[in-house]
Amino acid sequence: MYVASYLSGYTDGEGCFTVSFSPRIKLRTGWEVRPSFSVSQNADRSEVLQLMLEYFGCGGIRPDRSDRTLKYEVRDLGHLLERVIPHFERYPLLSGKRGDFLRFAKVCELIRVRAHLTEPGLRTIVELALAMNISGRRKFTAERLLEHRNLKL
Repeated sequence: MYVASYLSGYTDGEGCFTVSFSPRIKLRTGWEVRPSFSVSQNADRSEVLQLMLEYFGCGGIRPDRSDRTLKYEVRDLGHLLERVIPHFERYPLLSGKRGDFLRFAKVCELIRVRAHLTEPGLRTIVELALAMNISGRRKFTAERLLEHRNLKL
C-alpha cells in the first residue's frame, strides 16, 4: 500500500492524463484519439519512473526532448483500463488533477466502446479532453477538431 499511495502522490505533482488527436483521413470521424498517462522526471531522479514501470507492469520510459527529462508513459488502452485507471480509483489523487483523471477515465471508456468512431462520441470526447489540463498548450481548437464532419459543440 505504501508504494501505491506514494505513486499516486507523485503523480499528483508530476503526472499528466491527456488525450491527443491526430488527423486521419481514412477514419470515419477524421481523427485518431489517443489517451496517455505520463510522469516526467529529471534523469538524475529517474528511480521513481522505474518504480512506476515495475508497479504497473506496462508502458515505457523514454527521453522527452521538449524539456530534456525522462518520461514514463502508458498509451495502450487495455493497460490504461486494466492497470492505470483502477490504481487511481483505489488510490485517488488529492489535487485538482483528480478532475482531469475522471475525465480521462471517461474518455478511455468511451474509446473502449468505440464511441470515438461516431460523431456524437467524438464530440463528447473532445469536450472532455478540452476540459482537461486547461493550462496546457493545444495543437487543435475544438472548432478544428469538430469541423471535419461538421460536428458542432
